[in-house]
Amino acid sequence: MNGFTSMYDPQGVVEAELPLDRRMHEQLARAVLAWNTVEPLAPDDYAQVALLLTGAAHAVACDAQRCADLLPDADGKRLLAELALADADAELSRPLRGTLCCAQERARLVRGLYERLDRLSETVQATAAPLAP
Repeated sequence: MNGFTSMYDPQGVVEAELPLDRRMHEQLARAVLAWNTVEPLAPDDYAQVALLLTGAAHAVACDAQRCADLLPDADGKRLLAELALADADAELSRPLRGTLCCAQERARLVRGLYERLDRLSETVQATAAPLAP
């Protein structure tokens, strides 16, 4: 036995319970967006940063999709979220390059997905709040 357990979770129930390390992701995205080409990193370093941001973007996109799924089908905010998530999925399907530009594209994506998640969370909370008599 190797000490690892594999889990079958097609609905993502376990993933939905795990909190994102939002602060770290936002700080990394902010730092990457502040980089310039004066002191370039090695391509492998840029690729590693882009990979970390890609993982964060996937996780935030999943959370945003779960929030969007809680809204009615006819809700305009759900439609906008689904369009934004489709764009994010297209961006995430592109191969990583070991460049500053690639790392910054992923940083912008993470930042945008967190903004979308915040708007969706506010909408879901507002619609779930009981109506005052």
